[in-house]
Amino acid sequence: IPEDQADKLLLASWGLPKAVLEKYHSLGVVQMFEWQAECLMLGQVLEGRNLVYSAPTSAGKTLVAELLILKRVLETRKKALLILPFVSVAKEKKCYLQ
Repeated sequence: IPEDQADKLLLASWGLPKAVLEKYHSLGVVQMFEWQAECLMLGQVLEGRNLVYSAPTSAGKTLVAELLILKRVLETRKKALLILPFVSVAKEKKCYLQ
């Protein structure tokens, strides 16, 4: 991330509602890793273009997907479909995203 865009690491820089930011903050998530912010700034991904990214388990891939989904749902007022690999993960995310 270029030095002049270091603020993009902060979740508060992405135009999310206060309630969403407070939920992330309560979970200890205040900022992203550089690679996560880079994913969000690539091409036209925030306008709905495709994004393929890879990272090790527990590296933070889900946060990128959640932020993309939240921004698109809030901006377009359309629904989103989040497909998860396991029922236990789906139940966890359901509670988390509510």
